[in-house]
Amino acid sequence: MDSSTIVAIATPAGNGGIGIIKISGTDAIKIVSSIFHRGPLLKGAPVLKKNNCFQLKSHTIYHGYIIDYENKNVIDEVLLLIMLAPNSYTRDDVVEIHAHCGQVVIKLVLDLVLKHGGRLAEPGEFTKRAFLSGRIDLSQAEAVVDIINAKTKKALKAATSHIKGDFSSAIELIRKIFFKMSAQIEAVIDFSDQIDEDSGDLCQVDTFRNNVTDKLKGLVNQYNESHVVRDGFKVIITGQPNVGKSSIMNRMIQQDRAIVTPFPGTTRDAIMETVIIDDVPVILTDSAGIHKTDDPVEKIGIQKACEHIRESHLVIFVVDVTKCCSAEDILIYEKIGNKPVVMVLNKSDLAEKPFNFIPPLSWNITKAVATSALYNTGFDKLRSLISDCFLHEKSNSPLNSLLPNLRQKLLLDRCVKLAFFIEKGLLEKKPFELIAIDVHETINLLGEITGNAVGEDVLDQIFSRFCIGK
Repeated sequence: MDSSTIVAIATPAGNGGIGIIKISGTDAIKIVSSIFHRGPLLKGAPVLKKNNCFQLKSHTIYHGYIIDYENKNVIDEVLLLIMLAPNSYTRDDVVEIHAHCGQVVIKLVLDLVLKHGGRLAEPGEFTKRAFLSGRIDLSQAEAVVDIINAKTKKALKAATSHIKGDFSSAIELIRKIFFKMSAQIEAVIDFSDQIDEDSGDLCQVDTFRNNVTDKLKGLVNQYNESHVVRDGFKVIITGQPNVGKSSIMNRMIQQDRAIVTPFPGTTRDAIMETVIIDDVPVILTDSAGIHKTDDPVEKIGIQKACEHIRESHLVIFVVDVTKCCSAEDILIYEKIGNKPVVMVLNKSDLAEKPFNFIPPLSWNITKAVATSALYNTGFDKLRSLISDCFLHEKSNSPLNSLLPNLRQKLLLDRCVKLAFFIEKGLLEKKPFELIAIDVHETINLLGEITGNAVGEDVLDQIFSRFCIGK
């Protein structure tokens, strides 16, 4: 592991009350000793004395000043927090300088630390060091990003459960079962003349299914049912040009985000915004109107709209309620395919009842709402219908703390497949040498989840998603 001393600004860019510069590494105390003056400065007295910060107590805050002794300049009045190894986030010596959060002063303090031997940290390097030092495992490290990016209380709850180690403990429990099974299989292979093949309890199909396969499937199902809590429920707003898609988008997010004009084809590129509905992030996409056109730019926008339809969890199909169902409405519905649909009958303020728009009997429309984007009516019901859809997506199950992310879920998918192969091998009395191959591969895959068996390229990819300073 790189033993250099790293430094980064740990607070967001811009002006504020407090700005934090974080330092971690073997030279952290030495560096701050070169730039920190403890206590008050005497008015008019020269700034000459440096502090020996090695004498300062761990987990204690000290008042003082950051000083450029070479140029005899006082940079800022600060608070200094020292956390000595191994009782720190990275298990190295860690120092935090709490300065006033102005862009100039924070940059000057950072430059001074770099000048005295610090190295600018890479994205996620502090957390990567916490992982490499064994303080946290890989799933706990990934939970740090989930906490930072959480948009709702439910997402935060799942992330904090991961950082406590609940998910890691569940994975390690299953991994230990595979280790025990591997030992039983190796014993049968090495001492086949002394040990009965059926003597190992984990080599029984029913025992293996209950202790392993069902638990792995449960974790995969938890992702399938509840990942929208963290990742968001994707909703595309589609329909013909000039039916009010952008106006509906603006009403849903309660701001003028999409440009609205009376001219068809105003929206060319997709516009995405997130709105919280029942504590779930709903990712709304306003797309170009779908219709036949010779305009090359419009064609690109329509192609992107169709791509968003394929990637969405739900389609809001907007129609002009003052018009009859047209051939282009039928074409749009065909592009929606088997996606769940909420039909929005917009411009209801202009329509006479009963509405002119009568969908074909072949359309499987079970959810519909009449709206007026102009008068802001019908949108409470629309939000309720969207909520019904993602509650159905989650099968109404309560949020389980063991919620894998996509990387973990893909690894669990492979584990489930191997578990089925192992079950089949046990059932068909296949040679244990063949079963052992699948057992060892599953152990390695579970190790990739917690970080016990993971390559440097995977680590680089994971920690590149972090911000600098974390």
